Amino acid sequence: MKQTAIYAALVTSLVTVAGFTTPSRADTGQVAVVFTKGGFIVGVGGGDGVLLYRGHKYPFTVSGMSVGFTVGASTSRLVGRALNLKGPQSIEGSYAAGGAGGAIAAGAGAVQLQNGNGVILQLSGPKVGAEVSAAVGGVTIRLK
Repeated sequence: MKQTAIYAALVTSLVTVAGFTTPSRADTGQVAVVFTKGGFIVGVGGGDGVLLYRGHKYPFTVSGMSVGFTVGASTSRLVGRALNLKGPQSIEGSYAAGGAGGAIAAGAGAVQLQNGNGVILQLSGPKVGAEVSAAVGGVTIRLK
């Protein structure tokens, strides 16, 4: 009798928990970005990218600025993933970034950024140019 009561309580608990959980509606997309940056103290940059989401390509523009120690110019060709997408529009917004990096002739870079919609960009790729920075900044993405 006691075992039946415990079993019934366990089944009721599992059904209750299953009723309160909601399936994740977030998807992952592939991202490719070409970003050129240059400056002295204040770095300014921009570029273009493409989001591949559910078999469709969504082109976007990237613009950004950093404040801090920045000298030189570089071009980054980044590829990676966009996590937590709830549709292609959720990639839009401002992404905060901070850190130090640099490239002389050629180097590699990796970055993880998050916007207000909860989208996380995990990007990496080569950086070409002569630029050294220890700056805080961000980028803004807008669909074309």
